Amino acid sequence: MAFDEEMYQRRRQERKQRQQAKKKKLIIKLILAAFALIMCAVLIFVLVRPGEKKTEKPGETVDPDLLTKVHVAAVGDLNVTQKIVDSGGMERDYTQMFLDVAHLLADADISVMNFEGVLCGEPYGESKSAPLSMMQALSSAGVDLVQVANSYSIYKGVSGLAKTIENIRAAGMEPLGAYDSNAAREKSGGYVMCETNGVKIAFVAFTKGMDGMALPVGSEKCVNVLYKDYSSTYKQVDVEGITAVLDAAKAEKPDAIIAMVHWGSEFNDTLSQTQEEIQKLLHGNGVDAIIGTHSHYVQAMDLTDGKFTAFSLGDFAGDAERSGSEYSVVLDLEITKNNETGKTQVTNFSYTPIFTVVEAEKPIRILRIKEAMTAYDGGYIDRITKETYDKMAYALGRIESRIHPEK
Repeated sequence: MAFDEEMYQRRRQERKQRQQAKKKKLIIKLILAAFALIMCAVLIFVLVRPGEKKTEKPGETVDPDLLTKVHVAAVGDLNVTQKIVDSGGMERDYTQMFLDVAHLLADADISVMNFEGVLCGEPYGESKSAPLSMMQALSSAGVDLVQVANSYSIYKGVSGLAKTIENIRAAGMEPLGAYDSNAAREKSGGYVMCETNGVKIAFVAFTKGMDGMALPVGSEKCVNVLYKDYSSTYKQVDVEGITAVLDAAKAEKPDAIIAMVHWGSEFNDTLSQTQEEIQKLLHGNGVDAIIGTHSHYVQAMDLTDGKFTAFSLGDFAGDAERSGSEYSVVLDLEITKNNETGKTQVTNFSYTPIFTVVEAEKPIRILRIKEAMTAYDGGYIDRITKETYDKMAYALGRIESRIHPEK
């Protein structure tokens, strides 16, 4: 399928138009609801005698017209490697890489991802530096927020971090969890506030560390960290630092808070004691959803009492050379606000299984597994190989068992 730049832009414009239309519709509904409440109050005053109480009917549900639903799409790690960079060819064109999943990102109200690399110019690839065109392709595909708090935040120093942040914004997206100076961190409060369809969502991001590196004196607050000993043993959870960011976000009275966390161990499914401690700390301090990365594997997801945790979304894009890192998911998180009571919570989640396809003489592509297998069965042109088909079939089962492990 040929890349159509106009199609990408049209999808983003349609998303904005849908959001504006929903907002206008919501305002009308709230006005009508307020009028209805006033009339009900008048009737109750007239018809209900003193001492009588109005009781709700058993099984009474909330009027759907008073509910606003927001969908947040999230993907895991994009790992900058030589193979990923070379996949863009001489022209450094990465639009084909993300084309098949673009609608999943562009059609969501807000889309987020984790970027494990830097944007510091040539040389590209092994230096972990990606071409700006890769960011532009992601932005065109629908990504809005990019987590920068991860293992490679200061891979090229604080100056490299500043350049990366600058280029993410130049591509039309907003960085999360990292800043070009202590002053910028203080000004931001350590979070990003987004409003869509009348729902305010605060996004925060933290990392367990930066590949053993420590922030230099004078730049100690440039990256949001989970541990006080973030450059060594990851034993001391930075409770004060984490809660300070959450308190700053809560001061703006968001309807929901989403935390993106780079935690755990690479290629390891075991959850550490401190991960469980951090999970409780975040949910106990107002976080409605936790979206994890770093392990390179898809891990368990849980939604209990309106609180959601995805311990790891796996690799969105990478070399796919290690078993288990070639498949992942695009997460769809549903957040619902009751406009009458103001209560907001995560009400549902779903996911689309995806696969990093690396085939000879073809660029790396991120494909939806079920759709790619259907195309193969139908004998479509440019379909995947039989070897990839078999790997995808295996991956479908593994994804389900990882997200819903036996207890």
